[in-house]
Amino acid sequence: MQLYGVQSTALRYFLEVARCGSISEASVRLNVAASAVSRQIAKLELALDASLFERRARGMVLSEAGGRLAAYARKSQLEAEQVVLEITELHGLQRGHVHVACSEGFALEYMPRSISAFRREYQGIHFTLEVCAPAEATEKVRSGEADLAMTFSLTPQKEIKVEHVLSGAIFAVVANSHPLAGREAVSLAELQPWPIALPKADTTIRQLFDICCGVQGLLFDPVLTTNYVAALYSFVREEGVISLASEMTLQKQVADKALQCVPILDEGMQARRIELQSMAGRNLPAAVSAFRDFLIADLAKAKRR
Repeated sequence: MQLYGVQSTALRYFLEVARCGSISEASVRLNVAASAVSRQIAKLELALDASLFERRARGMVLSEAGGRLAAYARKSQLEAEQVVLEITELHGLQRGHVHVACSEGFALEYMPRSISAFRREYQGIHFTLEVCAPAEATEKVRSGEADLAMTFSLTPQKEIKVEHVLSGAIFAVVANSHPLAGREAVSLAELQPWPIALPKADTTIRQLFDICCGVQGLLFDPVLTTNYVAALYSFVREEGVISLASEMTLQKQVADKALQCVPILDEGMQARRIELQSMAGRNLPAAVSAFRDFLIADLAKAKRR
């Protein structure tokens, strides 16, 4: 059969329903009647002879066939947009836009510094930096909302290309005056006597910490729990508590000797990976490719340090 063009009304409406999980919500975003959206979905299903959604009480979920079509349509839509950009905007990387999603740890120091360094050479490239939970950053790349994700990962992800990877081992963060400062390494059990501040449960740090503590029967009662990681490290300096971070998150503060990162010996605390992610199978626009290559080179240098 002949598949619809990448800019077809049916595919646009289909993708919006896939994003929203609801025909009514998609109709609002598209500014068209819900009945028109429903007709276009039915048109696609008839042409493909397949159900694209599972209709449930709380909305619509992509079927296996729908998931495959969504992956194709997203890539095709992005590639069509890329061609337009290359023709109308990109002239030797003098103009362009890169949308990056990252978890908060990378937004503190690493990503702003990297974007600034890149723009010193390519000042015409503009950026959107979106900070979100690790799984959400990956999902934004998968759906085409973001060009690249810089995030922590515990398991391989479908429809995601890992452009570069390095260790995301978790360290204990302490002030220079803390009794554990200067140690070559510590175990989780050795952290128990000291007050600790932790991120919330939707972070890979907290997930691995809770798993490792559960396996060993270790109990911690954090004096501060927050969804804002910058507050954790300010609290470490002010209160003298312990917290947790990857070494990359606090590169500048460690280099400036404001804080120390002490390796944690427990094997489970080294299970994370730092991943630079893009959508699998997508041909990246020139500006995105250039920034990806810049990050890969910088991360490779970080690995050697």
